[in-house]
Amino acid sequence: MTTLAPFEIHRATSVAEAAGLMGEFGDEAVLYAGGTELLLLMKLGFARYEHLVDIKPIAELGLLEERDGVLHIGATVSHHTLQRSPLVRSGWPELAEMELWVANVRVRTTGTLGGNLSFADPHSDPATFLLAADARVLLGRGEGRRSLGIDELVRGPYETALEPGELLVGVEVPAMPMDAAMAHLRFKSHERPAATVSAWVRVAGGRISAARLAVGSVGTRPVLVDGVGDGLVGQAPGTLDDDVLTTLGRAAAEASEPVSDSNGSDDYKAALVATLVGRAVRAAAARAMRRAPAAGG
Repeated sequence: MTTLAPFEIHRATSVAEAAGLMGEFGDEAVLYAGGTELLLLMKLGFARYEHLVDIKPIAELGLLEERDGVLHIGATVSHHTLQRSPLVRSGWPELAEMELWVANVRVRTTGTLGGNLSFADPHSDPATFLLAADARVLLGRGEGRRSLGIDELVRGPYETALEPGELLVGVEVPAMPMDAAMAHLRFKSHERPAATVSAWVRVAGGRISAARLAVGSVGTRPVLVDGVGDGLVGQAPGTLDDDVLTTLGRAAAEASEPVSDSNGSDDYKAALVATLVGRAVRAAAARAMRRAPAAGG
C-alpha cells in the first residue's frame, strides 16, 4: 500500500500570508486547494513536499460573483460549484455544461478551477473552454494583481507563467452577448480527454459576425486557431459550407500541433480535431442563432 510521506500543513488566511509562507519554505512548499492532482502525485512518489500551504481559508479565493457583467471566479471555487451555481447557469450556461465534463464526481466536488489551471495538465477541459471564452486570470502575492490571458498563463505541459510565491487568485469570464454562444466538445478514451474543442460564435442579421476557436488536449498546450473568422463570417448558421468547415478543421488540427501518446498518434488526434471542429462550430452557431432574436427584441 502506497502512503504519503510526512508533511506539515500551514493554513493561510490571506493571499499575502500564503505568498509569505511560499517564500519562507521555497521549493519545499506547494500550494494546496482541492489537492486532486497534487496528492495523487505525492502518493505515487512523483512529487514530495514537506510543507503544504492550504489556501482554502482565504475568503477572497472562494468568491463567485458577477461584477459589471463579468463573472469573477475565485481560485478555490470547485468544479461542482460552478456546475450547480444558479448564477453561472443563467448567465454562463456553457461554462456550467463544460464543468460537467471534468473528470469524475469526486474530482469535480473537491477539485478547484484555480488548481486545474495552475497545474496546467495538457488534457484540460477548462483551459480550452476559457481560452475560447476570452477569459483572463488574476495573479498576485499581496494586494496587487496582474492579469493574463489563458494562452499567456499556460506555457506548456505542467508549466505556467506563475512566478515564485505567486498565486492564481481568480478567473474573469466576460459576459456572453445575447447573440453569441459557445459549444465545447471533446473525445476521450480514458478519464482525461484526448481532444477538446471550444467554439465561440456570434451572429447578426442571420449571419455569423464573429468567431473564435480553441483546441486543446492533443498537443502540449491549448491554442487559439488564427483566421477563424475569415471563412465563417458571413455564413448562415443553418447552411454552413462543408468545405469551409473542412478547411477550418484542417487548420485547427495543424495549429494544435498534436503529439502522439497513450491516447493515439498525432495523425489520429488531428483527425479527431478536424471532426470536432465542424461539430462544435455548427452547435455554437445554431445556439447563437436561437438566441439572436431575443437580443433584437
